[in-house]
Amino acid sequence: MHGQERADVRNTSTMNNEKNSGDDLTEGSIVTHLIRLAIPASMGMIFNTLYNLTDLWFAGMLSSAALAGMSIAGSVFFLLIGIGAGIQSGTAAMVASDVGRKEMTHVHSWVGNAVGIAVLVSIAAIIFGWFAGDRLIRFLGAEADSAPLAQEYLQVTLLGTVFFLLASVAAGALMALGDTKSNRNALGAGFVVNFALNPLLIFVLDLGVAGLALATVIIKAATAAYLFWVLASRLKRRLLPAFDFARWGQLLAQIIPASFSMMTIILGSFITIYFIGRFGDDQVAGYSVGLRLEQVLLLPALGMNAAVMAIAGQNFGAGNYQRVLETYRQSLIIAGVMAVVFFPVMVFASPAMVRFFSDDPAIVATGSTYLRIDAIAYFAYAVLFLSVAVLQARKQPVFPMFLGIARQLVFPACINYALIIWFDMPMISIFITIVGVVIIAAAVSHWWTMRALRRDIPQT
Repeated sequence: MHGQERADVRNTSTMNNEKNSGDDLTEGSIVTHLIRLAIPASMGMIFNTLYNLTDLWFAGMLSSAALAGMSIAGSVFFLLIGIGAGIQSGTAAMVASDVGRKEMTHVHSWVGNAVGIAVLVSIAAIIFGWFAGDRLIRFLGAEADSAPLAQEYLQVTLLGTVFFLLASVAAGALMALGDTKSNRNALGAGFVVNFALNPLLIFVLDLGVAGLALATVIIKAATAAYLFWVLASRLKRRLLPAFDFARWGQLLAQIIPASFSMMTIILGSFITIYFIGRFGDDQVAGYSVGLRLEQVLLLPALGMNAAVMAIAGQNFGAGNYQRVLETYRQSLIIAGVMAVVFFPVMVFASPAMVRFFSDDPAIVATGSTYLRIDAIAYFAYAVLFLSVAVLQARKQPVFPMFLGIARQLVFPACINYALIIWFDMPMISIFITIVGVVIIAAAVSHWWTMRALRRDIPQT
């Protein structure tokens, strides 16, 4: 936008006495802001992951086939999660910079257009899932007893696509406004309700795996409604879909790379599950449980990711580049403390944690082995999360996307193919490959982020 147009917007906002409805993250203690935003964000992610683990627990109560089927269907559904994460990140990046500039008129427009994109994408995702879901499930190695259950779960959860994506829009906008508590509240309530709905739908109404999926659809609809009510209250206006295609282009320039970055994680899990699947369904189930437990332990670092994106986004908008650099540095120090705390947990408590979901020796052995090896990479994961948050807040999501392609797809596929197919190595080699690639990617990502931030500072 031209300088005169920006001045006009500011003048109009002042004449209308329009308030900045977000928390000002361009001033005050960086560490205080990081902790204040990261703790609710982490708690919300903990509730969300516990939600998923609750589903796994109830699936395990049905049968081992149900657990394996839901694990595989969940990997397919994670493609949608990747799109939702991209929409949330893209919305947050565009909103946060204008919150930093105190241009709330633009904020309203970004949110409306993000809603329009979410509705369109949800329709496309449902169509794609219904026609390609079964093929993906069978590609991931679902066996005869688990494939129908995986398909049943996927078909029902696809019905909640629009609610999931709308909740992502609202969560991203609220995060950019400095509010991570509302999403935490929604996710916490969803976890509690899910714990009650699952036995009702699965056992009382005898819906089985479809009951697990239906509970998710109901809860996602309620979550979207609540978050939009909070956001509309903060912005003091109704939030309806908007179709300003110039803004769609700017949003999609952020959403597509961010979504693809997330989807490389999911596609990477497809590759991992494909190779682990060669060792059996129990190994797939064990890896899936271990992966979700790892996600729980990484949630504090992911919460810091949300805090860094919000703080960096507002300060990029305000032109406070030195403050962005300091935010990144402080977040790395906090992440280092987290790694020291969680390393022994992953090493020593992993068998007990996996055994909570299954007593099957093969599942326990696979899940605990994965956690123990992956503990080495805890800080590397945190560095990746934080550097990507800064780059996305800087509206430069393309580098993380290409790094994700290399880290999640190219190198694991090539290395694991050589190790498992050519050299017939044991399953543990897959886990060692994951750790090695993550550490190298974290070093590259940190170097790139510091290089970008140091280039910004002379411009102030």
